[in-house]
Amino acid sequence: METVDDLARKATELQPVERIRLVEAILYSLDKPDDEIEKSWIKEAEARYEAHKRGELKAIEWNEIKKKYER
Repeated sequence: METVDDLARKATELQPVERIRLVEAILYSLDKPDDEIEKSWIKEAEARYEAHKRGELKAIEWNEIKKKYER
């Protein structure tokens, strides 16, 4: 099996469009949903919503959040 360095060297010899396609293929292979992570996010979102309904969690206006991070 070829090493990562060998593959990287070969990749640099590809035309730019082909390198982009290679990068996209690699990224796509890493972007697989994880059911356990999805379940955790759903559980967290539901817990936050319930806390908000009980008055235990204050909502922040979207415009206020945007102002905080504007440059």
